[in-house]
Amino acid sequence: MKKMTLTLVLLLFCLAPVIFAQPVTPGESPSEFYYHNVTIERVYPYRLGYVVMYRGSQHQIHQAYIPMEWFNTGPASRAEIIVLRAGREWPSMTVYYHRGEFSHVRLRLRDRAHETWGLVRPGVNLDEYFQGVEEIRLQF
Repeated sequence: MKKMTLTLVLLLFCLAPVIFAQPVTPGESPSEFYYHNVTIERVYPYRLGYVVMYRGSQHQIHQAYIPMEWFNTGPASRAEIIVLRAGREWPSMTVYYHRGEFSHVRLRLRDRAHETWGLVRPGVNLDEYFQGVEEIRLQF
């Protein structure tokens, strides 16, 4: 009886994607948008933007430079900060691509008292890293 129940559960588990798949209607194409979400380790505000330290797939720390002018309001905005409410969600960065090209980025951050916020040491010049930034290509 146990083997039959186990076999039935395994069979249902294997068939679940087929049973619950959404049908594609003719003329409907898959979305042209896709995204990558990464965990933020540190965020450093700088006068020209934000330096975001994030964790890659091999637990390596990488950097992204997000210029301040990307945070315009309206449809031309290329970056957005979403302030997380109290809870257990850890800060993250989601980078969106449209047809393989960078579209926009969303930072989900805690308030400035959270441990993910850092400070750039006085006298450190990061201006060159923010010049000519047109896109974010995440490293994995």
